[in-house]
Amino acid sequence: MKIRLGQHQIGLWPYLGLWSIVVIVFAIQSLMDDAVSDRTVWRVTDYLRWSMIQWYTWAALAPLVFRLAERDPLQAPFRWSALLRQARNSLGVTLLAVMIGAFVSTFLQSDSFFNQLGQFIGKHFAIGLLTYWALLAIHHFLHHQAERTRRELEASRLASELAQSRLQVLKTQLQPHFLFNTLHAVITLLDEDTLSAEDMLLRLSELLRAFLEDYDGQEISLRRELELLDLYLGIQRRRFTDRLSTHIYVAPDTLECAVPSLLLQPLVENAIRHGIGAHAGSDRVEVESRRDGDHLLLEVRNYNSTLASSGNGGHGIGLSNSRLRLRELYGEQAELRLDLIYPQGVACRVRLPLRIVEATHADADSGDIGDAPEHVPA
Repeated sequence: MKIRLGQHQIGLWPYLGLWSIVVIVFAIQSLMDDAVSDRTVWRVTDYLRWSMIQWYTWAALAPLVFRLAERDPLQAPFRWSALLRQARNSLGVTLLAVMIGAFVSTFLQSDSFFNQLGQFIGKHFAIGLLTYWALLAIHHFLHHQAERTRRELEASRLASELAQSRLQVLKTQLQPHFLFNTLHAVITLLDEDTLSAEDMLLRLSELLRAFLEDYDGQEISLRRELELLDLYLGIQRRRFTDRLSTHIYVAPDTLECAVPSLLLQPLVENAIRHGIGAHAGSDRVEVESRRDGDHLLLEVRNYNSTLASSGNGGHGIGLSNSRLRLRELYGEQAELRLDLIYPQGVACRVRLPLRIVEATHADADSGDIGDAPEHVPA
């Protein structure tokens, strides 16, 4: 059983326990006051009985006080009318408390009701008024605490929704960007190699289908991310034929680690664009994953570009959006940077907090990438 105090609830026994402490404290205070003042000292049970009648009555009336506090709250903007109503309520509830106490005492002490009522008014009316206003203050304190907690939770929820919205915008920017570049590559092959163009379209269709099915959340397993990347690399290998080779080095214990969905594709696209896409000759693109303590390390390397061509700050929407997504998802726990490879080439290095994701239906139905060797040339 619970006692309802305004918007709050408390168990019956803890509630009675709190009021019992009040009973004992005031019984001891009355006993010591009589002893110090050379008045008649009664039995301890008498002081406890009188204190119980007084304070258990207020325990019964406290829920009423909280309801009156909710009906006429004393809050900004201050209103004299609310204060006057509460003053009237305090007089009424205190009078009710002393009448209940006098009625109960009539049966316990074989005295007339009006005699007991006079004693209760003389001894307990003033402290009853203070009790009412103390309960009113407790109600407002609990109310303000609950409101502050509610506002903090609401602010946290809104901040989370805003971050999710920003992430979704970044993701929706990446997909049309990738689609435009791939379609442009298909168009360039239509007159030169129809079969390659058809194969690219089929891979693009499969990749877009995977986007629609798998990208409900912000994170997927590295295993699934590599499968999507393989579709994209197949498109690029068709486009550049024997000029482009790709290699994937996967540490087996990283396959179930969580990564932002569509993270590797824009990094690889950036490597191809500023490598073989901007320079004559051939190129090799490598993707590597490994653990480093509590972090997952991902690296995309190419050997036919320089930092000057790639840009220290990240060139294009793919790399810049990847940085923004990492910042939104992980804050300072994630890092993306570009480093020079000697004697030529650029490495894009990503550092993520290490988290394991549960296998999804898509993962269970996917290919056998988990059985691939650590060095996988394509």
